[in-house]
Amino acid sequence: MCGRFTLHHSPQEIADRFAVQETLFDFPTRFNIAPMQPVAVVTQNAHGDGVKALEGYRWGLVPRWAKDDKLGAKMINARAESLAEKPSFKTALQRRRCLVPADGFYEWKTEGKDKQPMHIRFRDGRLFAFAGLWEEWIGPGDAPLRTCTIITGAPNPLLSTLHHRMAVILEPEHEEVWLDPALPMENALALLGVFPDNELEAFAVDRKVGNVVYDDPTCIAPLDGEISSDEQLSLL
Repeated sequence: MCGRFTLHHSPQEIADRFAVQETLFDFPTRFNIAPMQPVAVVTQNAHGDGVKALEGYRWGLVPRWAKDDKLGAKMINARAESLAEKPSFKTALQRRRCLVPADGFYEWKTEGKDKQPMHIRFRDGRLFAFAGLWEEWIGPGDAPLRTCTIITGAPNPLLSTLHHRMAVILEPEHEEVWLDPALPMENALALLGVFPDNELEAFAVDRKVGNVVYDDPTCIAPLDGEISSDEQLSLL
């Protein structure tokens, strides 16, 4: 699964990387993003105007038919293998796909009775995109709520040492294709492959990342060495 991730690049860097046409979400640098919090997403034609936009949706998908928005807490992830079958995700897969920008994520490695948090990122620290789905839910008398989920699939060799699932990272050349509203569902599913691990790294970090109160550069500091002051400044 994917339950925590990071996005400490600036909004402008994210907008440039994903070639967005409009930025509708002003967000701070984040080192410990948790479910049910606002997250940055890239959408295409989400407002019927054909524009690629950088927006803020709540993490935890709430289907249109849900009685209340609490269901979102149970739907932070969606299994790639069953997207086309689950009523909660099928329509979103057909019509409402999105990118979830990130520059790292966390997974917990079981060590006896303990779980050690690990930070996973590209060795060069670059931005990438998780494959996501979004929905709009309207409750009784409430304003529209837009939410999203991150798709998971089989892990690559590196992640398989930590967990039996992995958030789907899209190949850069597949990002535009994934967003295309005209893309048939079966073609979209074909993009959800296992991302290779040759450019990724994983290292142990402080257990404090399990607490959402902590959200600063020290969350991604390797346990076997401290982040330099220069690197901390570059992350802020």
